[in-house]
Amino acid sequence: MIIAAVLCLCSCRTISSWVRDDRVVARVGDTKLYESEVESYIPDYISSEDSLNLAMQYINRWATDLIYQEMASGQLSKEEMDVSKELEAYRRTLLRYRYEQRFVNDRLDTLIREEQIKAYYDAHPDLFMLERPILKVRFLDILKSNSSRKKIQSLMASSKPEDLAQAEELAAASAIRYYDNSDTWMDAAMLAKDFNMDYASMMAQYDDDRIEYEKDGGEILFAFVQDIRIKGVAPLEFCESAVRDYILSERKHALLGTLEQDLLKDALDRNKFVIY
Repeated sequence: MIIAAVLCLCSCRTISSWVRDDRVVARVGDTKLYESEVESYIPDYISSEDSLNLAMQYINRWATDLIYQEMASGQLSKEEMDVSKELEAYRRTLLRYRYEQRFVNDRLDTLIREEQIKAYYDAHPDLFMLERPILKVRFLDILKSNSSRKKIQSLMASSKPEDLAQAEELAAASAIRYYDNSDTWMDAAMLAKDFNMDYASMMAQYDDDRIEYEKDGGEILFAFVQDIRIKGVAPLEFCESAVRDYILSERKHALLGTLEQDLLKDALDRNKFVIY
């Protein structure tokens, strides 16, 4: 009944019309849900239709929680209803987490030198094995009938700066899309998105130093592959960000490990923590 009533309301009003006064939009037993609570959950930038969908999700979840609570109150024993231990354990866990975050944020050394990155990378090759191929490419999306297509494709394969500049100039004037990513490693899954297919299907189109695919409607998707790594350890330049994350993660763990030991030692020294 609650959901039906709200659906009826939603069918003739948008969320924006609910904000005139803080009226009740749903009720479970004696508990009421006000429009201000629903409104606070809805972003300002989405459409009326999306607003209504989000509002219904919020209202249904609110009602479901209360209905479950009512059912539990009627059918669970007093002992089963007692969640004080679980709440206290959660409170301690949350407070510990917040304190650890503050401790780490105040002390973590985020400066990582290039030699430290290289040393970590060399010492942990198993962490950086390729899951998918990576490539350095120049990508072109152009109509098959375009008179400049073959010229651009030929220029894309050149190593001369003047040829590449001409390819970019021609592509800017006649191609649907063009980009030069030949200086940076690119995950095959990311490139596959430009081909509108999964990466395995895209790699099946790989021939020598190019990937070419013709879409329905005469659109040619073309990538000149400057370099490719199919398997093995990823190049450092590709996984440098991941190396940094690993180093920072280990520093965080070291700080927290030291924190725990220091707190226990201090409590023992001050006779605040006693083991009988």
